[in-house]
Amino acid sequence: MSRHIRKKLGENDKAKDAKGTLRRLWNYLSKMKIILYLVILMVFISSAAALLGPFLVGKAIDDYIVTKEASGLVVLITGLIVVYILHSMAVWFQNYWMIGVAQDTVYRLRKDLFHQLHQLSIPFFDKRKHGELMSRVTNDIDNVSATLNSSFIQIISSVLTLVGTVTIMLWLSPLLTLITLTIVPLMVFGMKWITKRTGRLFKQYQHNIGELNGYIEETISGHSIIKTFSREETAIKEFGEKNQRLKTAAYWADTYSGFIPKLMNVLNNLSFAVIAGVGGVFALNGMITIGVIVIFAEYARQFTRPLNELANQYNTLLSAIAGAERVFQILDEEEEAKDEGDAVEIVSVEGKVEFQHVSFSYEKGEPTLKDVSFSIRPGETVALVGPTGAGKTTITNLLSRFYELNEGRIEIDGLNIQTIKRKSLRQQMGFVLQDSFLFQGTIADNIRYGRLNASDEDVKDAAKLANAHTFIEKMPEGYDTMLRADGSGISQGQKQLLSIARAILSNPSILILDEATSSIDTITELKIQDALKRLMKGRTSVVVAHRLNTIRQADQILVLDGGKIIEQGTHDELLKVKGFYHGLYHSQLKESG
Repeated sequence: MSRHIRKKLGENDKAKDAKGTLRRLWNYLSKMKIILYLVILMVFISSAAALLGPFLVGKAIDDYIVTKEASGLVVLITGLIVVYILHSMAVWFQNYWMIGVAQDTVYRLRKDLFHQLHQLSIPFFDKRKHGELMSRVTNDIDNVSATLNSSFIQIISSVLTLVGTVTIMLWLSPLLTLITLTIVPLMVFGMKWITKRTGRLFKQYQHNIGELNGYIEETISGHSIIKTFSREETAIKEFGEKNQRLKTAAYWADTYSGFIPKLMNVLNNLSFAVIAGVGGVFALNGMITIGVIVIFAEYARQFTRPLNELANQYNTLLSAIAGAERVFQILDEEEEAKDEGDAVEIVSVEGKVEFQHVSFSYEKGEPTLKDVSFSIRPGETVALVGPTGAGKTTITNLLSRFYELNEGRIEIDGLNIQTIKRKSLRQQMGFVLQDSFLFQGTIADNIRYGRLNASDEDVKDAAKLANAHTFIEKMPEGYDTMLRADGSGISQGQKQLLSIARAILSNPSILILDEATSSIDTITELKIQDALKRLMKGRTSVVVAHRLNTIRQADQILVLDGGKIIEQGTHDELLKVKGFYHGLYHSQLKESG
């Protein structure tokens, strides 16, 4: 393989802690110790039976066939049949039980991983492709499952077969055994040369699968944007490049690992030739019998077979370790910070919000908010406006503790939000975000997500407030209409209406609306504005808006730019100042006109 290809595949991208990964996998396996011990017992029985078979064949040749003693031959053949039946039963039980152990292990591993994903903070997901994370839950764990089903048994069986074979061979003829084992250095050298290359290739292969899955998930989710900008050819080209990298890694991994059985076949034939030639000379000189030669020939095949299996399983094991390591990387990610020991529950809030000299950076050295201070009275509606990147959504992220501030203090009803349990804090808030998201299920289920114990009447009342009831009633099954994943099948505006209904049903004390009407047509927007006006009455509301005509009635407007509040006041007050807001408002009027 050329230096260019080796560099492209990531030659130095090796597992950080293969031993540690194996120890952690064993911790999962050991949960079913009793069944695992039964599996190992069956492996011992099947390996012993496999070793006993050739020995009995050799004894039959020397003791009964050569001497033409028929009665003894019948007894021995009967015993041989029993041995092979025992071998088959042991193999069946070991496979059956091991499948149970493997599936239980990956079940708990996948369960822990999914649980961990729900303990991680929002910043973790913001920095990673969702498709790549999905690959860890599916492909990587499936890879571990497949390896546990096959490799665990084969590795133990191969080791036992090797030890047993060499022991019996030495007992029968030490000299012929030593001559037969001369091929072992060739095997070891060949496998070492091959596995040294396949380890990094399989790890790179797993990495490329995750990267490709992430890109596929991204392009499928954004297919409408790709179509809109006629970027199909670009997307296909980028997919082709990633697919080519995956193909290259898979090609070289499979090519090198494919050398192993070929090498073993050659060495196996060489071993058979050595045994036949040298054994024949020994037999002619009365040093060994014909039966011993037959036993040696069969054991030589059994000797190379476990070596071959060990080499193949080593490659498979490397691939599984690479997958497991990627899973454990997520399990080792720092969870969302735990609530402080003295954190309190809040049952209800009046809705007074205060930011005191708050500063925050997503990336170190690149401040997003700089010494921001403002206060919101209970029941007041505050709008956040400003150019993209000014820090509007960041303020809502900090208020809900999706992110933790770097400096300053945020209070709700005089309580530092860092002293309030996150779950309790967020239960007091209702969110309607710019990118509405619906789950697969009925329309009623999606609205009820805001309050799981809500009655059907509560769901309908919320839908009516959000002006969603009319279009829902026109659906084939009404509120029982099934929605596909992410609500595909209904319009973006309808999805947003259902998101608003969901927020209404949760009956929050504080509302956070992040461009809540951005995906709705003008007529529907007027209906929504009326519904939101009723909803926001008596509730503290934080509205992130780009369309300034939607927030003219706000009690207070905060104008942000460069992470600072540069203007503050009502709509009319800010227009009189003729500053940044004045220019922004009139530029939008010209655009709409």
